[in-house]
Amino acid sequence: MHKVLEIIFADQQLVVVNKPGGLLAVPGRGPNKQDSVVSRLQEYFPQAIKQPAVHRLDMATSGLMVLALTTAAHRYLSKLFSQRRVAKKYIALLDGEVTQENGHIELRFRLDPAHRPYQIYDPVQGKLGITRWHRLALCGDKANPQTRIEFSPLTGRTHQLRLHAAHPLGLGCPIIGDSLYGSGQMGDPMYLHATSLAFTHPFTMKELEFYSPPPF
Repeated sequence: MHKVLEIIFADQQLVVVNKPGGLLAVPGRGPNKQDSVVSRLQEYFPQAIKQPAVHRLDMATSGLMVLALTTAAHRYLSKLFSQRRVAKKYIALLDGEVTQENGHIELRFRLDPAHRPYQIYDPVQGKLGITRWHRLALCGDKANPQTRIEFSPLTGRTHQLRLHAAHPLGLGCPIIGDSLYGSGQMGDPMYLHATSLAFTHPFTMKELEFYSPPPF
């Protein structure tokens, strides 16, 4: 029996899916961490290469992912990501009020080995994460202000948007439901959605653009 995977686009080279929050992007360690976008994709497309993922979304993050079905497509798409030639946009709902309308965040951070997978700010040894952002709306009320933000990451560091939202040197407002950098509890839905993905097809060279509205 196939486990459900919402497919937005598919051809002989690649597949674009809409990942639900709470599902791993790739299988983890242990029998209880095998259900993932990749394992479900391989049920739908048994001809897919063994490692089809060319980028990842955090388990709690929902939205668009592109996966390669062939080695050539994987090589091409991986190169696009490494060269920052894939346009990505995310919508997030933040816990707090962001007073500016837009901005640009550059922070260096790295893994904290004693508290995996938590990332910490490290201006010396950290890897640079770069994000553009735009405020879409102020929500909530005076007692519980919230801000809807559009993020455009220019790099793809682990937990980049979550850390850029929460850190005092970023927006200082964690994403609602974030159990690592905010007040969310493990298993809570996190209000971060990969809403837009645009890139060049590896063989037709056509510009592809996909959109998925956020579920919040």
